[in-house]
Amino acid sequence: MKLMKGTAFSIVVLALALTVGCGSRHSPKEVYYLVAANMSTNYWQTAVAGFKKAAAEYGVTAKTVGPDNYDPQGELAELQKAVAAKPAGILISVADAAVLTPGINAAVDAGIPVITVDSDAAGSHRLYFIGTNNLDAGRLGGRRVAEKLGGKGNVVVFTITGQPNTEERLKGFKDVFATKPGINIVEVVDIKGDTGVAFDRTQQLIAQTGAKKIDAFVCLESASGEAVAEAVKRSHDSSRTVVAWDVNPDTLNAIKDGVIDATIVQKPFTMGYVGLKALDEVFHYPPAQPSKDYSSDAFAPYPAFIDTGTSLVDKSNVDLYLSASAAHAK
Repeated sequence: MKLMKGTAFSIVVLALALTVGCGSRHSPKEVYYLVAANMSTNYWQTAVAGFKKAAAEYGVTAKTVGPDNYDPQGELAELQKAVAAKPAGILISVADAAVLTPGINAAVDAGIPVITVDSDAAGSHRLYFIGTNNLDAGRLGGRRVAEKLGGKGNVVVFTITGQPNTEERLKGFKDVFATKPGINIVEVVDIKGDTGVAFDRTQQLIAQTGAKKIDAFVCLESASGEAVAEAVKRSHDSSRTVVAWDVNPDTLNAIKDGVIDATIVQKPFTMGYVGLKALDEVFHYPPAQPSKDYSSDAFAPYPAFIDTGTSLVDKSNVDLYLSASAAHAK
């Protein structure tokens, strides 16, 4: 009986030791950075919420930095500051691959794990990418536009050029339209992060009639959707199809009101949440070769890409997304 009691006591002690050991893996001294541009937008605030939730669960420190507008050079400056702070890891959305790749490589060379999120820099030394399959997302949107136009019409696209994610989305639309010779992209407007450009250009284009009439407006990033919808709404012309991006509350309400036909939905909260946990894993179990291209290694310990998912929202399911958005805001 004494032996059994002693054994039981030993098991309890061992269990407590293991519990303490697991808990001590994390520390507030472990600092993880999320770096992006346009940080003031609803999209990135949602990503920040996911990043901070994961940090709270692990008991580590989350810092989020980056310009409030589209400013790749400003984002690079914030990345360089983050690298100088020698954090446990960096999650970064790449506003411009040409601008940010040297900074990403410098971080990895300094021994700091880097994972890209939302927008990739495939040619850099980053470990892997977490986000949307943007090519497939573009094709999803392209099929919707083709369906609404009946395979024929003029399309204008609003985007931010230079970002890998928006370039892939545009290619996805073009892939679909290539099978529909009656659909033409007549203009691609680079808003450079300024929604005023989207609003003003939409107002100008709506005035075109006859063979030059614009039948559909497509927004490849979250910022321009609201501005384009407002311009279309003021025209009182319900014959135009508007396809937006992401689930800003104004975008969802415009779908409910019938101004926007549909929006392509990403999961920024999931990107931030999964991203921090992925960095934590790499920090505690670092690769032997941090700058190696694991995408070409059949025995790699890491994926090349984690797809966080994409869906289409229209009037048939918009209430579900409005409810989820309201619940998340509480």
